[in-house]
Amino acid sequence: MTYGNEASLFDSLDGHRPGPQVTADGVTVREVSCKTLLNRCGIGDYSFNCYVGCMHGCGYCYARYMQRFHPHAEEWGRFVDVKVNAAVVLARQIRRLPPGDVFACSACDGWQPLEAHYRLTRECCRLLLAAGFHVDILTKSRLVLRDLDILAGRDVRVGVTITTPDERWAAIWEPAAASVAERLDVLRQAKASGLATAVMFGPLLPEISDTDAALARLFSLAADVGVDKIWTDTLNPRPRVWPSVQEVLRRYRPDLLEHYRRVLFDRDCRRAYRQELDRRVHEAAAVSGVSDRLG
Repeated sequence: MTYGNEASLFDSLDGHRPGPQVTADGVTVREVSCKTLLNRCGIGDYSFNCYVGCMHGCGYCYARYMQRFHPHAEEWGRFVDVKVNAAVVLARQIRRLPPGDVFACSACDGWQPLEAHYRLTRECCRLLLAAGFHVDILTKSRLVLRDLDILAGRDVRVGVTITTPDERWAAIWEPAAASVAERLDVLRQAKASGLATAVMFGPLLPEISDTDAALARLFSLAADVGVDKIWTDTLNPRPRVWPSVQEVLRRYRPDLLEHYRRVLFDRDCRRAYRQELDRRVHEAAAVSGVSDRLG
């Protein structure tokens, strides 16, 4: 990496960037360059990703579809491409783009473990805020707390994703992400810093985190931390997701395989499931007194 004063994690002695390197966790890391960083996005006006791939390795991750456009020999969660010139490219882009809402990040977790070294997402957020953009953050990492010094007092909303209130299930589906307790602490500290907060409950996993008991617990947690906005999401059959979901279920809940298959791929079943889940989500939110915060 040649950005700022940070040396590359893998710089060689002669200053040349080496080929792929493997971390102690067995993740293949490549340093690459990008031509653009800020892209138009359906979630907000723009989004950006300083990394292709994510070390969190979530079993349901929708971003696996990125492998259609960026093929890798490694499985999702076992590779990360680092866009080492991300901040330089972004600085050029924002000179000619009108300010708007920016979602950080749309196809990776911007605060995944490698960000502790590269600090690319941090610098990109700093540049965007200085240029008058609004930044919407969604992460499963407590590393975002490192950046409260540049986020506090700015046009930012800090959000976390929580798939299940059960720490054991969270560790199974999201093996390298922060614990549920740590994510809730992110919301507390962000709120204490005067920032708007949000939580994404999703994907809600059939018979694991979509039960009445799990929903009641999730919305109770949201009420306890005083989160400002709540979104929910159902499990989505995007490309490459189903094989990974099957792998988790075969190991931990093989009895649910057929149920998940029908929820994902049987059109009538999926429609009925989503309608019923939506009803129970609103009921759970009402019981916890947070219906007005549902997005």
